[in-house]
Amino acid sequence: MAPTYRLRTRSTVHEFDLIHALRKQYNLRTPSVIRGIGDDAAVITSKAGQWTVLTTDLLTEGIHFDLRTATMADIGFRAAAANLSDIAAMGGTPHYLLVALAFPRTASKQHVLQLYRGMMAACRPHRIRLIGGDTSASNGGWFISLTLIGTVLPRKALFRNGAQIGDSLYVTGTIGDALAGLKLLNEPPARVTRHSRTATLSVRHRQFLIERHLRPTARVAEGQWLSTHRFATSAIDISDGLSGDLRHICEESHVGVEVNLGALPLSPACRAYAASRKLDPMNLAMTGGEDYELLFTVSPHQRRRLERAALTRGFPLTCIGEIHSSRFGIQALSLQGKRHRLANTSYTHFT
Repeated sequence: MAPTYRLRTRSTVHEFDLIHALRKQYNLRTPSVIRGIGDDAAVITSKAGQWTVLTTDLLTEGIHFDLRTATMADIGFRAAAANLSDIAAMGGTPHYLLVALAFPRTASKQHVLQLYRGMMAACRPHRIRLIGGDTSASNGGWFISLTLIGTVLPRKALFRNGAQIGDSLYVTGTIGDALAGLKLLNEPPARVTRHSRTATLSVRHRQFLIERHLRPTARVAEGQWLSTHRFATSAIDISDGLSGDLRHICEESHVGVEVNLGALPLSPACRAYAASRKLDPMNLAMTGGEDYELLFTVSPHQRRRLERAALTRGFPLTCIGEIHSSRFGIQALSLQGKRHRLANTSYTHFT
């Protein structure tokens, strides 16, 4: 759609030069893509007998990313990982990507291409094709919107509303790492000199946590596995934080839950960071979003089969709780064995 006003400052990026560059680099010919980058719309073939899965994410400079602490490639990677994680939580297979960008006139073509390189670095292992999008100038920083299209076998899609009383609650990988990495990136350099004794953290742990924030891993293979073998009764990805995302499953399934805080999977790096900053690692795990791990429920008679199969496949899973009736509410079991109401400390998009 053409703008209804004239731009006073000319952008250094030429729209059709950019489209040509993207088309040349990413518009690969495949039998399923009838028409990709360069036309008014993309045309793809649909796989007979499969459901289509679609997801969109919007990232805004100053809200979702900071150019002072991340490269354009890192930002692109994280943007793609967020969409991939949504597809993973549905048990789907991602296929096609559309990208809409608005960027300031001070941005260069190289900035934009670096962003796409980061996106495609996240997408390439899953053989995803970039098939179109849109670009615009912006008066207020960068705006990045990604739409990912995938498929899932009929009646095998994972939803949030299938948890049953007695189900076990599981999570993949470790949680809290991304928030710890973000906090490290935002620490002032002077902190190390002012708190040299408490700020000690090995280079290896620091690099691990920052990498977990800047280059998260979407659990696509794990989601497909949970779907194909019908292990999960419900699922969601941890994008806003465990304490909040857990509530979505409970609300949609009309159930309650008890979370065992002592069972939360924390990486050695996360524990070391929390100890060095005198923080509670449980708070990092509960509050931290953008770990993009999968949170899911499993019926009791599937637990043993699930854990044996996960061990064989090398998928890291941890049982962290149990589903109860909605009357039970959302509670946590402390390290001392005491129950208490679990507060929602997750990220919210409009505060």
